[in-house]
Amino acid sequence: MFTISSSTFTNTISSSFPSSISSPIFSQNPIFHTTLFSKPFLFHNPLSIALRKPTTATVFCKSSEASAESEEPSVPEDEWLQKLPEKTKPLYSHSLPCIEAWLKSLGFNQSKDDRAQWFVNKPDWHAHLSLDATDIYIRYLKSGPGNLEKDMERRFSYALSREDIENAVLGGP
Repeated sequence: MFTISSSTFTNTISSSFPSSISSPIFSQNPIFHTTLFSKPFLFHNPLSIALRKPTTATVFCKSSEASAESEEPSVPEDEWLQKLPEKTKPLYSHSLPCIEAWLKSLGFNQSKDDRAQWFVNKPDWHAHLSLDATDIYIRYLKSGPGNLEKDMERRFSYALSREDIENAVLGGP
């Protein structure tokens, strides 16, 4: 704690203002007068809370060699494929790692820039798939093989079964 003695504050107002201002008003009610602080004024140190024993955390950094490797969790995707619910269950009942493993098994590749974007190159068409908050969007690209006149987009609700979405997506444009 910090203490401020009563002698620290003085009535400096009367010396800094003209006498017409300081005489009647400020002589009766001085702002910092020594009689107002008869006891030491205590301030609590705002940093005293931070003086507790700090908690430690371990931070792991990848070396430059490890950055070339995959950034996937250590659990193999085959394990997530085994944890997939039945094909007839709605997709919203699947965990995200299960959905990602399922998309990889269908031939989709995840974007490194945006983890919600997936790409697939089939012999007859190319597409981008996006996992949105409420729906799955797939855009079949006219730049890929096939005879699309323009990009074609479809939207599927997570309430549809995995089997239905798989059949619709892999059916192509």
